[in-house]
Amino acid sequence: SKWYQRRVRGVLNYYTNYYYKSNLRMPPKKAVVPAKGKDKPAKLRPAERPRRRKWSKGKTRDKLNNAPLFDKTTYAKLYDEVPKYKLITPSIVSERLKVRGSLARFGLEELHEKGMIKLVDKHGSQVIYTRTSNEADAAE
Repeated sequence: SKWYQRRVRGVLNYYTNYYYKSNLRMPPKKAVVPAKGKDKPAKLRPAERPRRRKWSKGKTRDKLNNAPLFDKTTYAKLYDEVPKYKLITPSIVSERLKVRGSLARFGLEELHEKGMIKLVDKHGSQVIYTRTSNEADAAE
C-alpha cells in the first residue's frame, strides 16, 4: 500500500541521512605546540582578574524636603525678599525659600493682590511676575 511505501521511504531516508552526516564530521584539531623562546602569560586567579564593569543605577536626585506651610521666618522672607527679585516665578520662590510649589503659588498671588509685585504673563500653569516699578527705582 502507499502508506507502507511512504513509511519505508521515510525510514530509509532517516538512516541514510544519519549515515552520511556521521561521516561528514570534522577531523580532530591538532594540538598547538607553543614556541620555546616565548613565555606564555601566567593564568590569573579569579581575585586577580580584571572585574567586569557593573551597570550604574543611573543618577539619583536628592529628595527635596520643602516645607508644606509657611513659618514666621519664611513668611517674613516672602514679604521682604521676594518683591525685590527681578524675575519672580513659583519655581524660583519654591527653590529659594524651600517651600512647596503650591505654597509659593499662593504666596505670589497674595503679593500680587496687595500690589507688591506685578504680573508679566500668565500662560497655563506658568506665571511670571516682576517687581513693581517704584521698588525697582528704590533698589537702584
